[in-house]
Amino acid sequence: MRQLLQLFWIFFKIGALTFGSGYAMISIIENEVVTRKHWFDREDFIDHLTLAQSAPGPIALNAAVFTGYRVKGIGGAAASVLGATLPSFIIILLIAVCLSDFRNNAYVNAAFNGLRPCVLALIAVPCVRLVMSLKGYWQILLAVASLALIAFTGISPVLLLIAGAAIGLILTCFGNSKS
Repeated sequence: MRQLLQLFWIFFKIGALTFGSGYAMISIIENEVVTRKHWFDREDFIDHLTLAQSAPGPIALNAAVFTGYRVKGIGGAAASVLGATLPSFIIILLIAVCLSDFRNNAYVNAAFNGLRPCVLALIAVPCVRLVMSLKGYWQILLAVASLALIAFTGISPVLLLIAGAAIGLILTCFGNSKS
């Protein structure tokens, strides 16, 4: 029961205090589950993060599911997801009920303008860590090519995930990979 409460509380805090997208939560999740709780080592966390990114749904919720399941099975996954989603639900409910002019409020807009650079940094940290974890030149080249294709051509990231998996399998099977 103690670990279920820990999982709920960790993801509740992350859900309540992280602005931006699910990517903004990743570095905070990593700090909690790798550095503070030692539920994952860094490489294992990166593997789970890759899986969370590949699975359908928001990456932060997928990371919560995988973390909770690893720590305490299905109950842990449920506690983590509830903790991650409850703050947003409460905040949106309060905004809808109490603050009809929320978006037009100059103070709120000023706060969000100040948050944007911080959110960018929270998103960049896991990206940089992922790049630093790449083991071969072909992986770095594949990452750069994928970034360029998504940014400049609008190609579907799903196609790139499939192509990346195929390239990794081919290079590994023919011995050209160091991974």
